Amino acid sequence: MRSVLAAAAALLAAAAIAAPAAAASPSPAAIGPVIGGAQLSGRGVLVNYPSRAVPRLPKIKASAWVIADAGTGQVLAAKDPHGWYRPASTLKVLTAISLIPALNPNATVVASKQATTVSPNIVGLMRGHSYKVSDLFTALLTISANDAAMALAQATGSLSQGMAVINAEARHLQADDTVAVTPNGLDAPGQHTSAYDLALFARQGLQMPAFLKYDRTTSGQFRISKKKSVGLWNQNTLLATYPGALGGKIGWTSAAGATYVGMARRHGVTLIVSLLHCPALTEITAGKSLLNWGFAVDGKVRPVGTLVGPKQPPATPAPSPSRPAVTAERADRPDRAQSVGSGPSVLATAGFSGVALLVAGIGFAYTRRQRSAAQRRS
Repeated sequence: MRSVLAAAAALLAAAAIAAPAAAASPSPAAIGPVIGGAQLSGRGVLVNYPSRAVPRLPKIKASAWVIADAGTGQVLAAKDPHGWYRPASTLKVLTAISLIPALNPNATVVASKQATTVSPNIVGLMRGHSYKVSDLFTALLTISANDAAMALAQATGSLSQGMAVINAEARHLQADDTVAVTPNGLDAPGQHTSAYDLALFARQGLQMPAFLKYDRTTSGQFRISKKKSVGLWNQNTLLATYPGALGGKIGWTSAAGATYVGMARRHGVTLIVSLLHCPALTEITAGKSLLNWGFAVDGKVRPVGTLVGPKQPPATPAPSPSRPAVTAERADRPDRAQSVGSGPSVLATAGFSGVALLVAGIGFAYTRRQRSAAQRRS
């Protein structure tokens, strides 16, 4: 099933590249049921105050945002939660949660020409040199290394396979506003996400110890070659300035503006904040304001929606008594090959099946986006 989703996601991403650049601008809610609840189809500020005694929302300069309880899934308030915007480097959260389960952290990756020439490359990988997967994830989530993102995506077997894995994970999490074209979030035609989807990615990351380990690293050294190392520092200053901060990711391009995902826990409550299209250098301050409000009102306001859970795989029938069950080899076995990037990809070894389901899924998704595009033009 995941291989079918990956194949469908790859084709959708290819179709998105050919779509007009306007697809990366805010879009109306999709036709049909709105993921997370009907109220989340709204474009303005969405909040349900039970009384005047409840603190009012702070004024936030962002085109879209979400503040949600990670534990209950309740969306406490939002603005244009399903609008489509450019993600910038917040897309690296999706890249990380998609590729961490697929790659051996102790394996090495040989940096390709494509990885070392991405601009800006940030960490400075050198072509032909080998780098440890876990070190690349640390560089990805601390200093937002664009070249590390490319190397990790290619470590699945190829860049296209890596993007298929990333888009398949978005579909698995029901993040249907997201199409990833680059693994690092650098602007590309047809690439977009939503504040709601960013909250889904953060919620998934909170359940992954490896993600939190990389994401919460405050500083370190990255060895470029035998004679050269560079310092790593975490760009998410929430970690150092906000009590209870758990992690997050900043992003910025001139087209996307400032983007942000942040997570914090206080008194047993974990909140997620996501923001898109903010003025430069305001995203973390805005995130703190929404987190403060969220901690003050959690349990006191009626939610405007819900963060949905991942899609559940179809039930597998019990094996026939006459045929023994086949046990799949774990991807994290200690004897797994300690080099990646040259052998068959995760998807290639999984194989492809369910052609009818694939075609139907692509057709539905394409029609849905075409109808949304028609709404924007009307």
